[in-house]
Amino acid sequence: MIGFNVPHLTGNELKYIEEAVRQNVQLSGNGPFTKRCQQFFEQKYGFRKCLLTTSCTDALEMAALLCDIGPGDEVIVPSYTFVSSALAFVRQGARIVFADSRSDNPNLDVEKIEDLITPRTKVIVPVHYAGMACDMGRIRELARKHGLWVVEDAAQAIDSCYQGKPLGGFGHLAAFSFHETKNIISGEGGMLVVNDERFIRRAEILWEKGTNRAEFFRGEVNKYGWVDVGSSFLPSEMTAAFLWAQLEQLEDIQSKRKQLWDHYHRLLEPLAEAGFISLPAIPDYATNNAHMFYIVCKSLEERSALIRYLKENGVQAVFHYLSLHSSPYYVDKHDGRALPCCDHYADCLVRLPMYYDLTTGQVETVCSLIQGFYKKK
Repeated sequence: MIGFNVPHLTGNELKYIEEAVRQNVQLSGNGPFTKRCQQFFEQKYGFRKCLLTTSCTDALEMAALLCDIGPGDEVIVPSYTFVSSALAFVRQGARIVFADSRSDNPNLDVEKIEDLITPRTKVIVPVHYAGMACDMGRIRELARKHGLWVVEDAAQAIDSCYQGKPLGGFGHLAAFSFHETKNIISGEGGMLVVNDERFIRRAEILWEKGTNRAEFFRGEVNKYGWVDVGSSFLPSEMTAAFLWAQLEQLEDIQSKRKQLWDHYHRLLEPLAEAGFISLPAIPDYATNNAHMFYIVCKSLEERSALIRYLKENGVQAVFHYLSLHSSPYYVDKHDGRALPCCDHYADCLVRLPMYYDLTTGQVETVCSLIQGFYKKK
């Protein structure tokens, strides 16, 4: 079986975890490896302030707290995304206003956002699907015009850019994921990026369970106490040590994944040109970080048959999100608008195996099976 995802280990994960344990310095987090990882992102990508979290979901929940989301507030979120993109704001009492996807890729359709903005709108949450940038220039323009916060869901977007600038650097806040399915992993893990100076002090307090402990350890106050809401968002030092082993190999990991992505694209392009499938469309302003390779079939029935055919022949391919606006939890809360592009991707998109240790031969096997499937049609 060619699995959908196989987590890649660089070889230094256990070494650094052992080093963290032997150092016995702040094993609960915010020790040497945590600081090293955070500085890596701040220096390499120019992010203002980075805070590791136990998950991307936690980073989004911190963002919702920082934006002071409460009952009556509205937050614009694409419907075609993971539940955390919306749930973090729902937990604070917000009403989610779902946006449709573009017709040529699953990112939210920026041209339809302004019609969704009301006096109660407080935040726009662009999700960079498959690591491909949303039109951040237009989104920031709308945010300035209407006085809104922008929270980038960059869970899949490490090392990807919009007009040459790293994703995660456009929103007032941004959230990354290091879940085992991502390009860079720590098993489970995430990171909050704070690009707006106004949020930095409070972000540290929320991160430290509502205390000003970070200021205490820097010697800025002579004692610390409970000063705000917060939670246990900070991951352990062992998680950070694992992550550091991955970050050291970022360029190698990205290079290999891009080679695999390009190989998929070359082999499947004839099927797309013949009109059988659609391939990922990367806008001119975006780069490709090779987070995933997907194809879009013509119908739900065709997709189901293709996934079943691949499985029968030893390949695990999977569909992705179901539209959140029609989910059991939110369908009665949605305003009733049809979101046809989201539903199209929910019904027709297929993710193919994509991970560092995948071989070009395995890519060729997957593509040969897909070609055989459509030849029979």
